[in-house]
Amino acid sequence: MKMRWGILRSPSWYSINTANKIIMACCLIHNYIRKEMLVDPLEGGLDEMHIEVVDSLDTTPEWTTLLDNMTVNMFNEWRNNAAV
Repeated sequence: MKMRWGILRSPSWYSINTANKIIMACCLIHNYIRKEMLVDPLEGGLDEMHIEVVDSLDTTPEWTTLLDNMTVNMFNEWRNNAAV
């Protein structure tokens, strides 16, 4: 799974609780991919099937705004919880 999920490749500086959630999310997504896809691009088999793989995406102003808003909301939630 380290090949697919870059966050698992290096030592984590997250808390144990957060690291557990990250690993669980990676496992759940991995299982979903294995269930829903006929061929996993990282496990080979693409050459025989000629499936087009998207390996990069350009950002859009809408996506950037969404991520910025999520970041601000997460920070504000963290700050409010830290004040308690």
